Amino acid sequence: MPTAPKSQILHMLEMVSYQDAAVVSRQITKTEAGNVTLFAFDKDQGLSEHTAPFDALVQILEGEAQVTISGKPFDIKIGDAIIMPANEPHALKAIQRFKMLLTMIRA
Repeated sequence: MPTAPKSQILHMLEMVSYQDAAVVSRQITKTEAGNVTLFAFDKDQGLSEHTAPFDALVQILEGEAQVTISGKPFDIKIGDAIIMPANEPHALKAIQRFKMLLTMIRA
């Protein structure tokens, strides 16, 4: 899927839709230095525990999620953000439907 158009206002909440029993993603931008991806999680959906080689910033745009980092759970909601450190195991689960913006910087 192509990235979002440049030099235009982006209505983030409208750019990705919820789907029943699914996690939906849309890449907003991607470069060698990093990427920004928009996600929509249906209630009780999530991403299983994994690691990434770079720090990643999660910003909640709508709803509520639980982010677990190295076994420690964090409940985050609209307006909250958390940094998932590189090489530490992390997972995400929808407490209720939620949308988030994930920013990963590779440098």
